[in-house]
Amino acid sequence: MKIIITERIAQDGVDFLKEQGFEVDCKFGIQRDELLEIVGDYDAIIVRSVTKVNKELLDKAPNMKVVGRAGNGIDNIDVPECTKRGIIALNTPESNIMSAGELAIGLAFAIFRNIPQASYGGKYLKDFRRNRFNGFELDNKVCGIIGLGRIGSIVARKMTGLNMKVIAYDPYITDEKFSKLGVEKCETLEELLKKADLITIHTPKTSETMGIIGEKELALCKDGVRIVNAARGGLVNEKALYDALVSGKVAAAGIDVFEHEPNYEKKPEEQDYENPLLTLDNVVVTPHLGASTAEANYNVGTCVAKLVAEALNGEMVAAVNMPPIKVKDMSEIKPYVDLAECLGKIYYQTEKDTVERIEIKYSGDLASADTGVLSLSVLKGFLSEISPDKVNYVNAELIINSMGIKFVESKTRELDKYTNLITVSFVSKNKVNTVSGTVFAKEEIRIVDFYGYKIDFEPSENVIAIQNKDIPGIIGKVGTVLGENNINISAMQWSTRGAKAVSFVSIDKEPSQEVIENLKNIDGVMKVSKIKF
Repeated sequence: MKIIITERIAQDGVDFLKEQGFEVDCKFGIQRDELLEIVGDYDAIIVRSVTKVNKELLDKAPNMKVVGRAGNGIDNIDVPECTKRGIIALNTPESNIMSAGELAIGLAFAIFRNIPQASYGGKYLKDFRRNRFNGFELDNKVCGIIGLGRIGSIVARKMTGLNMKVIAYDPYITDEKFSKLGVEKCETLEELLKKADLITIHTPKTSETMGIIGEKELALCKDGVRIVNAARGGLVNEKALYDALVSGKVAAAGIDVFEHEPNYEKKPEEQDYENPLLTLDNVVVTPHLGASTAEANYNVGTCVAKLVAEALNGEMVAAVNMPPIKVKDMSEIKPYVDLAECLGKIYYQTEKDTVERIEIKYSGDLASADTGVLSLSVLKGFLSEISPDKVNYVNAELIINSMGIKFVESKTRELDKYTNLITVSFVSKNKVNTVSGTVFAKEEIRIVDFYGYKIDFEPSENVIAIQNKDIPGIIGKVGTVLGENNINISAMQWSTRGAKAVSFVSIDKEPSQEVIENLKNIDGVMKVSKIKF
């Protein structure tokens, strides 16, 4: 499979993808027109903050399976469009948060103490008149943080350590977290704007936050306020900020991001980017350096590479466009995910009737768990046997809905024999077929009910399910047929119900259709199905 990387990431990440057998093309700073011409050849794309992965690009990318954003924000990725197409959208939200937080603090020091201006004056103008660069201390000033998420919290802790009084506005953060951070909560944005000497923004870019600081908001601020935006371009209205900087309402600004970003790969002599803010001496500008530290570059580059590789290989990853997985360690939930997918795979490998409804019941310990991903795993397994489309955790529910199949979840803590149990019922017009499974000792998967037959079976790659009359000699005849075809049996489970019996037989290779027919011809055998888990 082919991966294109359009913006620079750590070479370790690139090397990892190549070691995994992927064909990787690094096209750093590629022009949009050229990218649109070639993107159809690729299965995955890795970007940072500049490349727009929108409908225009996705229309040109019929083979696209994964979009990886090396970094935190995803405003340059059309996530709903990716979801509609079954494309997994990934980011690395924890990999560069320290780097981004520290840059905001660095910009704050720069605009309070005129550090860049003084450095430029001394180095290039031989101007060492220090009275020209008098600044202000951050000590005892009020730092107003808009957005108290991961990065905002880092800034809050560090600014508190600088003896600033920290206040924040974030309607989605609990009072408990404000208290834990020692931050004063502002009930409204207006309250923060009126109090702050420094305003630093740390929100995602959404329809709600776009232009959150504009002309009206700047008018509410203290005279001489200083503003830092190291989050997303467009959160501050650039025209309003320019006017406020010129008038002196805003004393200085530290800007790492713009609403329309320059091409960060162009050489100075090739650069054609213009922005009025670049003309002002009281503006400190950095070229989107939020994640540009050795540590962050390594973290985001290697992390996104591993996630993209896992997604292309069909493994479960914490994608942006799938339900959140509320576990610290993915290995905790993986056995249940694998079990759920196995249960979903059984039906159309053993039955033909059209399913109208899928009922998923979680019992025991799972009744108190977040089971969204498990239900998607059942649907993914079910669809993998019948859908011509690529099926993953992102689009499984969309495909089920488009097929007119209803699915419902239920939970109960009542459970006698096991500590946890997943039961899946496939409801067709004529009957209900039910399968159940459990996980022992945190990682041992077992199917314990197959259409009403009680078994204790560990799923394997190649399985033959046999239903027969409960008469002597069937097991021996099955073994003979398999042995004559040089097929080893690694495990077998037999269960009876009334005058019938069912067996699950694990074998060491996929049986041919001829072998299946020979098994069906055994006297007393009623049905034979091949199951691949």
